This record gives sequence, structure tokens and C-alpha cells, in this order.
Amino acid sequence: MSMLPIFLKLIGRRCLLVGAGNVALEKLGSLLKTELRLTVVAPEAREEFVRLAASGEIVWIQRRFEAADLDGNFLVITATDSSEVNASVYRGCVERNIICNSVDDIPNCDFYFGSVVSRGDLQIAISTSGESPAVAQRLRREIEEGLPEDLGAWLGHLGQLRREMLDIHPRGDGRKALLHQLAQRSVCELQHCPSRKLAIRPIPADSETRVGKHVRPGTVYLVGAGPGDPALLTVKAVRLIGLAEVILHDDLVPKAILELASPGTEIVNVGKRCGKKNITQEEINALMVEHARANRSVVRLKSGDPLIFGRATEEISALSEAGVGFEIVPGITSAFAAAAAIKRSLTDRNSASNLIFSTGHHAQSHNQSPLPQLEDATRVVYMPGRDLTLLAAEWLDEGLPPNFPCVLVSRAGQRGQEVHSTTLAALGGGEPAIAPSLLIAGWAVRDVIATNDAVADLIAVKS
Repeated sequence: MSMLPIFLKLIGRRCLLVGAGNVALEKLGSLLKTELRLTVVAPEAREEFVRLAASGEIVWIQRRFEAADLDGNFLVITATDSSEVNASVYRGCVERNIICNSVDDIPNCDFYFGSVVSRGDLQIAISTSGESPAVAQRLRREIEEGLPEDLGAWLGHLGQLRREMLDIHPRGDGRKALLHQLAQRSVCELQHCPSRKLAIRPIPADSETRVGKHVRPGTVYLVGAGPGDPALLTVKAVRLIGLAEVILHDDLVPKAILELASPGTEIVNVGKRCGKKNITQEEINALMVEHARANRSVVRLKSGDPLIFGRATEEISALSEAGVGFEIVPGITSAFAAAAAIKRSLTDRNSASNLIFSTGHHAQSHNQSPLPQLEDATRVVYMPGRDLTLLAAEWLDEGLPPNFPCVLVSRAGQRGQEVHSTTLAALGGGEPAIAPSLLIAGWAVRDVIATNDAVADLIAVKS
């Protein structure tokens, strides 16, 4: 079940607590901290409830629950030992559109109390959707032990500094970046605190600060997302992803990279994969231009490197024709991730004096110029497809030997990475590689398959 984690402001709101025994007492402290208006209905009550009622901090109605008690309440908690009473309270809440929690009674709950870690205004709530409160409590203790005791005070100072910044600096990318920068620094109370000086000084017109140049509104950044591992992103790519207002990403960009975006960033999947197109290239171009003209900072996040088989030419042309400023941020292309995966150089000076990049479509198309007939070249084929029979046949027709080493790398640089080695003669006969995959062929990778007894003998002598 998908739950919505939220923090509610309850100051002055009316809340009903049904029950005033041990179970209800466990919730009483948490409820009163929110400064809500609490009414308790129960025929009997623990001394703590009686004392609070006498002081006027709560209202205690000394009788059994009646359905009319629900009227006018924003929130209802039922904390009794009677499943019949809990169910009756919950049914009444459903009829009145009031959210209800029945303590330790999952079927009669609209929400659950989390196990909370507090440091001043910082609250971390852990929920197991009622499955195991004991697990939530264990995690709370572990988090408690790892958080500094003065974190709440630090957050209070940072909040005050943030409010001062909002009054001083106009809305924009410079202010947004500075807020993120301050969140990484220590904050002190004194007027000469370095963080305070950083916060109140003017933001340069060109948005230059210690973290470097920030995103410019109305600009599109063609950013390489690399092979999929967030650790392989460039520093500039990480910064731009974190500051962008809009991210238009390829289908192959993983969730772990998209999670680097700031809360509130508009993230749109504009991927086209395996021939299936949910959106045309013209529509992608239009989206980039539309958001940029709305004065938003746009990151067009492309897997690998944006300039390697990424339709960058069309996007650059569209942006240029529309008069939209753009910048290109290189990324690690999957060929290099695949080479790293098999721990081999693509340009081994003893085996390969040339390196050829192509796509499966290009390599198998009779409408394209044939690849150079260079046996000493390492050939890298992006998106080779699942059926490599035609590609193998064409390379054999070009004169490449049957024992030409071939390595298929799937999900290079990601979890689940797989490496399959073979020869050109057997290239089309194996199981299809898991997409996304990349084919590396050439004598530079002959050692990769040396441990594969089935093909090692075939490449023992270079033909």
C-alpha cells in the first residue's frame, strides 16, 4: 500500500481521543505537543487525564463514546481495548470524511503514527504501515544515535539565516544555489560567522560563487548522464541536475540519477527505446524551447555522452533556430564504461591502431557507406540489436576472419552488468544480450575470452 508521508499543522484544530487508559496515554504527549484542541471521551480515565482536564488543557467527557462526539473534529484517535468500539468510531469517521487512527488496529486506520526522531524543528518519522512498530522503534534508536544533539539548534540558526536571505536576495538561480550551499556548512549565531557573511553578501550578476557558475534561466543544458552509475557523473552534471527547474531525460537514465534533482523539479521522461516512441524528436525539441522561453533552466539529460549517437544535432539545430541559449556538458559514453567493465584498452598499441564507433542500424544498413575494412581496428557498435546474424554475415563478407573476437557487454557500469564473449562466426548464434547492450569487436579484446574454453582455441592465432 502506498502511503503519503506528510506533516500536519494542528494548532487550534479540534481532535477527539476515544479512551483514556494506558493505550491512550501513549499518544497523549505527542498530541498535546501540536497545540491542538483535545477532547477525550471515556467513562474512566487515568490520573494524568484527570489532572489535565482539571487544569483546562483538555476536555474530558466522562461517559461512553457516542457517534455525535465525532461532529466538528478534524482528527480522531481511538485508543480502547474494544475492537467493537474502534470499528464503530472508524465507521462514523468514514461517514463524516474525518481521518481516523485506531491504535494497534490496522483495518480501522486511515493513517499511522510514525516513530519520530526530533531535533528541534527537525523531525524524522519512520513508518512500517503498521506492519511492525518494533522495527520502526529500532530504526528510530539507530537514527537517534547517529544525529548530533545540537542539530536542532543548528537548524534554527539556519532557518533564521534563510529568512534574512529571502529578504535580501531576489528570487533566482543564484539564491537557490546559495541556499543549497549553506545547507552544507556550519552555522553559528555570531555576526561574524562565515556562513552569515556568505549569505548576506551580494550575489554577483553572473551568478559566480564558490561553487562555480550556476544555471542560467532560459538556457538548455545538454548533459551527459554517463552509463548509469551516479558516481560516474561529472561534477558539473551533478550540479546542473541539482539546480535545474526542468529535466527532460532519456529512458535509460536510471532513478538513482534522477533522485539527485531538487524537490519541485519537473522531471519528464522523453525516452525512445527499442524502436518504441512515446514522443517524437520534434516534440522533444518543442518542449526544450517552450520551457526555455518560459525562463526556466532546462537540463536535457541524455544517457552516455550527448554527442555520441544521441540525436544532439537535431536538438542543437532546433535550439539555434529558436534563438535559445544552450550549453553541452560531456558524459562518459557507454563504450568507455564497457571497456572498463572488461578491463581492456580499446586502442591497445599491439592490436588496434584504429577505433570505429557505429550503431547497429548503421552497421547493417546497405544505404550507408560500409565500415573501413581494417582488421586492426577495434569496432564498437552501439545498440547492436538482439539478432546479430546479419551484422556477423556482413562483417564476414567484408573479409574479417571467423575467429575475430567479439564481446557483448550489457548494462555496462550498472548493477546487473553482464559480459558475453564469442567469435564473429558464432556471434549470431547465442542468446540475445540484455538491453541496453554494446558490442566490442577486435583483437584488442582477445584476452577477454581467453578463459572461455569454447572459443579460446579459435583465437589463439590471429588470422
